[in-house]
Amino acid sequence: MKKEQNHPVPYIRVGTVYYKIIQKPQISGDKISTLTRWSRETIIQDHERNYLVKIPKYDGFCCIPDNLNFKQNVENFYNIYNEIPFQPVVAKVTIDDIPFPLQFLEHIFGKQIDLGLDYLKILLINPTQILPILCLVSKERATGKTTFIKWLKEIFGLNITYIKGDSFNSQFNSDWASMLLIAIDEVFFDRKEITERLKYLSTTNKDKLENKGKDREEIDFFGKFILCSNNEDNFIQIDENEIRFWILKINPIKTENTEFLNNLKKEIPLFLKYLIDRSFYSQKKSRMWFAPQDIKTKALQKLVFRNNNKLESKVIELLFEFFESIDDTTINVAPQDILNMLNRMFRLTYFTRNDVRNVLKEHWKLTAQSNSLAYIRYDIDHAGVFYQNNAKGRYFTIEKDFILKKYDDLMK
Repeated sequence: MKKEQNHPVPYIRVGTVYYKIIQKPQISGDKISTLTRWSRETIIQDHERNYLVKIPKYDGFCCIPDNLNFKQNVENFYNIYNEIPFQPVVAKVTIDDIPFPLQFLEHIFGKQIDLGLDYLKILLINPTQILPILCLVSKERATGKTTFIKWLKEIFGLNITYIKGDSFNSQFNSDWASMLLIAIDEVFFDRKEITERLKYLSTTNKDKLENKGKDREEIDFFGKFILCSNNEDNFIQIDENEIRFWILKINPIKTENTEFLNNLKKEIPLFLKYLIDRSFYSQKKSRMWFAPQDIKTKALQKLVFRNNNKLESKVIELLFEFFESIDDTTINVAPQDILNMLNRMFRLTYFTRNDVRNVLKEHWKLTAQSNSLAYIRYDIDHAGVFYQNNAKGRYFTIEKDFILKKYDDLMK
């Protein structure tokens, strides 16, 4: 059932400041509760002086997350964490009672659905537990990324916020610093320092609250990040040893159901009960609960490869284009040949001939000719067309099947 927000007196006093609890209407027809400063004089004008004694008084604000046993008053402090909109049903729930959530989670998490259910259970029953940064990526549209965030919004109410990627760069964080979930859309973090900040926040329990015109204040931080991006290859800068990101490639939804979100919403009380009663599939193996190998995905491997092997990935793309254009099963190339074609195709001017040689010898374990021999050299003209001429040098021979396999692994 959905919880109704009942406030017999729609005001509170925190310290010496009065606030009005306002029910703000939404397009959906629902209302959200917000605190707005209200002057003592206005309250007296609207009511009467004796009305002030009815207003609850608190010593200050606190933020104590608890989804199942929520308390607004915590030792005479006003809890700014919000009660979730729905509460679980009392009766026992089976998987047959919640077809829409399970179907949707299988779409989002795929073979890792049991870990996905663990993730949601932790959010519900232990909101202060550190969790990995969940990343939903897809080049395609209509995949369900936005529906997933909207559904979480229905479940956790005002304890989740949705911001744009550029908002995260701002030094001011008062709109999300006390949230359980921070969903960031249109993510493209091309600076390493942004990644480092995100990694720090994902594992810390303290942060500095920054408001415009106010002093910085240390607060408890328990926020979990969900990143959404249409850029699968390089939406964020991470290295090969990174263990804090759970990256899921989301496929398009085959059949569109315009009422799917409403169907998910209807089953929230049943789903919450199912999560509570369901035993954990995983055990806590790290400070982020999951072991790194448990949340390692092909999407993560692809991102790491693209981030840390940019030259190699471009060489693969170049040679794939060559074999798609030229009906040959091998190509003979010297490092300088590849460098010239890379510069023309991708304008990669910051790599050297030795960098290319390192890819061929150290990464691909290829061996150059022991002597300088004549061979057919390929190049690219300004129209992107491959052409050949005669050359002499210590070339490498690269097989078409070798490149097709590399390309297939790169694009999975």
